[in-house]
Amino acid sequence: MTTIEILTQALELITTLAAAPLFLGWVNQCRSWLQNKSAPPLIQPYRGIRKLFYKDALIASSASRLFRLAPYVVFGTMVTAAAVIPSIATRLPFTRAADAIALVGLFATARVFQSLAAMDVGTAFGTLGARREMMIGFLAEPALLMVIFVASLISASTALPAISELLATQALALYPSLAFTAVAFTMVLLAENARIPVDNPATHLELTMIHEALLLEYSARHLAVMEWAAALKLFNYVCIGFALFLPWGLATSQAPFALTIASLLLGAKLVLAGAVIALIETVSAKLRVFRAPEFLASAFLFAVLGLLVRLLLGA
Repeated sequence: MTTIEILTQALELITTLAAAPLFLGWVNQCRSWLQNKSAPPLIQPYRGIRKLFYKDALIASSASRLFRLAPYVVFGTMVTAAAVIPSIATRLPFTRAADAIALVGLFATARVFQSLAAMDVGTAFGTLGARREMMIGFLAEPALLMVIFVASLISASTALPAISELLATQALALYPSLAFTAVAFTMVLLAENARIPVDNPATHLELTMIHEALLLEYSARHLAVMEWAAALKLFNYVCIGFALFLPWGLATSQAPFALTIASLLLGAKLVLAGAVIALIETVSAKLRVFRAPEFLASAFLFAVLGLLVRLLLGA
């Protein structure tokens, strides 16, 4: 591991930490524009996080150490996932440290700690949100794993850098299997990041909220870390989508020029992805909670179709 590799890895992590709230702000802006509303400032997520860090934390008397520790564990897993995902370059020290299956395990770890912390205080809303969150995860993770299996069949590897390099460097080809899995991945992304049609991040209605119910007992710095981790999770999922379905532009070396071009292309992809997410949320209706399993079952079926197309037709 050379010094330039360490510096490049640190640069990628810093860029991710800074860009995640900005990307969330861009999605919120696009959503407001599409709904003919006055859009919030692009840096609104930064302002919210900064304001929370300056407040005094209020913690329930029944909360255990798990409740205080969970925000930092969730944030740490999201940062680790960001280091593993090849968002700018494919040949960095951390991107080779874990494959895509281990990445799914990192997301599962964050979900478990977040759900346990929500139940720790003993409130009705926290337990309700934890049960719904685990239901979503139970249905979304198999679909995500199936998407990864299809990509691994094409590249003969479960490592995201290897998958990205193979798809980006080979001759242009159309893979119907990847088309099916792209639809499945988009549905999983919406469900895992509390977006419409599965959840609405802008509501606190007890009959519909999932992610927000997990955070009701948090305040100040703990809530700031949780909100930052949620922005990182959305950013990470989008970068996984780029690595699997839009890998072109990733730097395969630590050359400054290649990293600069890769960073600019990542920014362009994020602008496009944020607009697409906002469009999907605008044209979609919020599903009832008990319809969410049908939504994720459809995602799993799309992923299975992609797997069958790959195995039976080799396409």
